[in-house]
Amino acid sequence: MRRASRPVALLAAATLTAAALTACGGGDSSPAAQQADPSEPFTPAAAEEEEVTPDTWPLTGLEVAEGESAALKHPILVTKIDNSTSSSPQVGLSHADLVVEELVEGGITRLAVFFYSDVPDNAGPVRSMRASDIGIVPGDHATVVTSGAAGVTIRRITDAGIPFVSEGGAGTYRDDSRSAPYNLFADLTDTAKAEKQQAVRPADYLPWGDGSDLPEGKKATTLAAAFSGGHATEWTYDGKGYTNPNSNAGPDDQFPADTVLALQVEVGDAGYLDPAGNFVPESHFVGSGPAWLFHDGRVVRATWSKDKLTSTLSLEAKGKTITVPAGHVWIELVPAGPGNVTWQK
Repeated sequence: MRRASRPVALLAAATLTAAALTACGGGDSSPAAQQADPSEPFTPAAAEEEEVTPDTWPLTGLEVAEGESAALKHPILVTKIDNSTSSSPQVGLSHADLVVEELVEGGITRLAVFFYSDVPDNAGPVRSMRASDIGIVPGDHATVVTSGAAGVTIRRITDAGIPFVSEGGAGTYRDDSRSAPYNLFADLTDTAKAEKQQAVRPADYLPWGDGSDLPEGKKATTLAAAFSGGHATEWTYDGKGYTNPNSNAGPDDQFPADTVLALQVEVGDAGYLDPAGNFVPESHFVGSGPAWLFHDGRVVRATWSKDKLTSTLSLEAKGKTITVPAGHVWIELVPAGPGNVTWQK
C-alpha cells in the first residue's frame, strides 16, 4: 500500500508547489506570454529560413529540374568533332551543353563538344585530339572522346592526367555510309555507361550569372570570328539566341547558343607536322587577352584571364569582374594576330 500511494503524494506536493509559486507572483509576465492566445497551438520561436542554393548544371549554369540532380554517374564527355565541310552533317550538337572551337592545321577548326546533362546516342564525326585540348578540357571529371592523336599529343594529354576514349573504345563505331576518316561516330550513352563513376557534380566551367552585372555594351546582331586561312564562323542573333549560318550541322541539329564568347588567344607551334606537311598549331588557353561577350543582340568588350591551364576562366569589363549569363555558350578561341572578331548592328 505504501508503494502504491507514493505517486499520489508526489503529485500532491507538485501541485502545492506550483500553487505557491503562482501566489508569489512567479508567473511569466513577458509581453509574449500576455499576448499568447491559448486557443492557438503552441509553436516554437520562428527560426530564419535557411537559404537553399538551387542545383545548377556545371556547363550551362541553368537550374536542374525538380527531382533531378547535377551529380551524375558519368564524367563530362568532351567529344572532338570535325568542323570541315567533309563532316557535314555533324551529328549531336543540339544535345551539347557547351562548345569550344579551336584552330587546327590547314587553317580550319575543330570542335570540342561538351556533353553532360544530355548524352546523345550518336555524335560525330569524331576526330583526333590536339595539345590545345589540355587547356580546354576540365581538370576533373571529364573524359575526351577521340579518334586518337599523334604520339607526342597522346604523351602530353596523358601527362596532363586527362583520360580519353579512342577508336575501339566503348561506344565508338564506323558508319559505312560515310567516307573515312569522317565516318567515326560514338554512341555516347554506351560511352557514359563504360565510364561510370561515383555520382559527383563537376565544377562550373564558366563563372555563371544572370546577366544583371553586364555593362550595356553595343548593339551587335551579326558577328564573325575569323581564324586563319579564310575561315570565319558566323553568328546571327534572331531575337532569342544565336544561329550559325555556315554551320556544318543539320538544320534540326544546331547548337542552341544563348551566348557567343570570343576569346583571343596566343597560338604556338605544337612541335610536329601533320601528314600533309602542315605545322600543327597549339592554342594557349592560359594567360589573358581580349574578350567579346555576345548576348541578347549586344556585345560587351572584356578581358579574359586564366592563371593555369586548369583554372576557371575570369572575365573583367570596365574594371569589374563580370559573369556569363547562364545558358548554352559557344566559345571561339580566336588566334591573336591572323584572327579577329567583327560585328555589325
